[in-house]
Amino acid sequence: MPDEALLRALTPEVLAVLVRRGADFAAAEDAVQEALLEAVRTWPADPPRDPKGWLITVGWRRFLDAARSDAARRRREDLVDERPEPGPVPAADDSLQLYFLCAHPSLTPASAVALTLRAVGGLTTRQIAQAYLVPEATMAQRISRAKRTVSGARLDRPGDPATVLRVLYLVFNEGYSGDVDLAAEAIRLTRQLAARVDDPEVSGLLALMLLHHARRAGRTAPDGSLVPLAEQDRSRWDTALIAEGVTVLRSALARDRLGEFQAQAAIAALHADAPTAEETDWVQIVEWYDELAALTDSPVVRLNRAVAVGEADGPRAGLAALAELDDALPRHTAASAYLHERAGELRTAARLYAEAAAKAGAVAERDHLVRQAARLNTLLREEG
Repeated sequence: MPDEALLRALTPEVLAVLVRRGADFAAAEDAVQEALLEAVRTWPADPPRDPKGWLITVGWRRFLDAARSDAARRRREDLVDERPEPGPVPAADDSLQLYFLCAHPSLTPASAVALTLRAVGGLTTRQIAQAYLVPEATMAQRISRAKRTVSGARLDRPGDPATVLRVLYLVFNEGYSGDVDLAAEAIRLTRQLAARVDDPEVSGLLALMLLHHARRAGRTAPDGSLVPLAEQDRSRWDTALIAEGVTVLRSALARDRLGEFQAQAAIAALHADAPTAEETDWVQIVEWYDELAALTDSPVVRLNRAVAVGEADGPRAGLAALAELDDALPRHTAASAYLHERAGELRTAARLYAEAAAKAGAVAERDHLVRQAARLNTLLREEG
């Protein structure tokens, strides 16, 4: 069996070369998949000296075979005479363009994520479907539609790095389900992008992912329930990932081209750097939220800032900042409940926790809020 990690790493590079040579995206992707199947069949007995060159040669032949047999695509017959001779593959960075192609503006976010995982990540349709908890046939249709959408797009047009970063951020936020760890996959892809793109925001996103992923083991209790940041066992955090994230972030910030992912990573670094919840530098966190709000003008950022103000300047100050925001914002009620509890208004906090639980979209979040409401109601009964 060939090295699966090697095949996954080579898949986007081979696909990009075929598209660059003139194959449309859908046909190129089909040809690459056939080449991968051939590699699985033949490499154990006869491993190639140049795996990438082998895959490109076989994939190109499969594409030309399909072009010849498809009467509706006779215009591609001209490509036969241009078939390149086998030999060393140029080190052109074609794979970078796949990031931009898969983040095409005409794709929905869900389709862009699925296509990125398929074409750049090298995941199978089954793996992507399991990660998103949808039938494989549904995911296959989504990917096929996405491939058709981008098939006419040129690979040599400049892409929008912000769109690519947003897609990778969406992949990361999917977390883990099925047999594919999408958070780890997003980190792997962002590492690849950071190695190819000289952009501090790419480094900022990588740092943000590393710092969040470092706290993963502490986020849930053995029974699967959510553990708030202040209550997490910090000895379970991955200190190596934290150190790497901080190093990447410092390098990005030194470029003096601040972006939203760098600002988010700075906030995450301050949380990760605190030995205990009580030692968190909330004043600096508020300052970074001010920077982030100026960059994004996001109501969600301002909501998070209000909670940070409540920690830095007291719950009354936090509630005053929260009062300036639309109470229909997601998690507004939960934030209000927390700040009212901090202010000692347990009855109001218990009611708000229950209201927030009714609005929660995720089961784990809902259960956490229900437990918070029950905890306060128990305290109120005991106080009589």
